[in-house]
Amino acid sequence: MGINLAKGQRIDLTKTNPGLTKAIIGLGWDTNRYHGGNDFDLDACAFLTDANSRVINDSDFIFYNNLVHSSGGVEHTGDNRTGEGDGDDEQIKIDFSKIPPSIHRIAITVTIHDAEARNQNFGQVSNAFVRVVDEESGREILRFDLGEDFSVETAIVVCELYRHNGDWKFNAVGSGFAGGLASLCRNFGLEV
Repeated sequence: MGINLAKGQRIDLTKTNPGLTKAIIGLGWDTNRYHGGNDFDLDACAFLTDANSRVINDSDFIFYNNLVHSSGGVEHTGDNRTGEGDGDDEQIKIDFSKIPPSIHRIAITVTIHDAEARNQNFGQVSNAFVRVVDEESGREILRFDLGEDFSVETAIVVCELYRHNGDWKFNAVGSGFAGGLASLCRNFGLEV
């Protein structure tokens, strides 16, 4: 069992786990019973940013329509449109050895597809978590349970992986946004 983190905590990934080059970022959630008659489709995304937390190229935004970064360092394993079942609902694979030096942060986010049209928000989502797994050994390194702190938000920055003195660290962010994916994209410097 890995380390359980609270919102705002930071932890070393590569320094305290020597040899860690490939990690799986697993994200999961459940939806509450009442959901207005529409299915919930939550989508994980990764924003690969520079030192100023800005995405330089559209190709540095990894999501269900752009599954693999050109470096091969970040790969979204595919869209789960229902979130049914136990365990990870969506996964993003990271190969730290392939991340270009220009990338300083990888922000991992989750949004609700068509949230406004479907009248859905993260107040209707429970048991949301992110975990980091060593892909080679299958060992869970850490887990961050997001809790039930959300109400009207339609997008969440779940966590960030960031470089610090040549090593990669994990930041448990858990910050909500209204305005869905478009709002997140603008936050990271992308034109919508």
